[in-house]
Amino acid sequence: MNAGFPFEKTFMISAERGYGVDDLRQWLAAELPDSPWLYPEDQIADLPMRMIAAEMTREKLTLRLHQELPYQLTVETENWEERKDGSARIDQVIYVSRDGHKGIILGNKGETIKAISKASREELEEFLGRKVHLFCQIKVREKWLDEAERYSEMGLNFKDGNA
Repeated sequence: MNAGFPFEKTFMISAERGYGVDDLRQWLAAELPDSPWLYPEDQIADLPMRMIAAEMTREKLTLRLHQELPYQLTVETENWEERKDGSARIDQVIYVSRDGHKGIILGNKGETIKAISKASREELEEFLGRKVHLFCQIKVREKWLDEAERYSEMGLNFKDGNA
């Protein structure tokens, strides 16, 4: 039941606990063919940084609001400014379908959006390895789920029933 793995004593692999990870890493390295890099060495992802930043914020929103708004919001990075001190200023808009959703995201005295923004900023700083100034706004866009460009930005094909 070791599926061709050259190590017999490891029956379980656990990334969390580290069991079998070194053996698996060595086996994968030996099995993968040599090939040229698919991306430049300094490119850390195959998505634009604006999209990665938006997805990090959307993830924090989903984790915090999973009971209230799991699929009724989206995040767009409207502006990304490289600052002279090496930091980045990132302006994002959180779009919701209904006005009532704004209050859920804001929370009591703005505590929910503040916690979400802080968690997103901290993850962005760790990912980018530099200071980030993150500014989030919440706007209502009733039909955003029906906008084809939202899907094409994510590399998805949107068909609206009229096609």
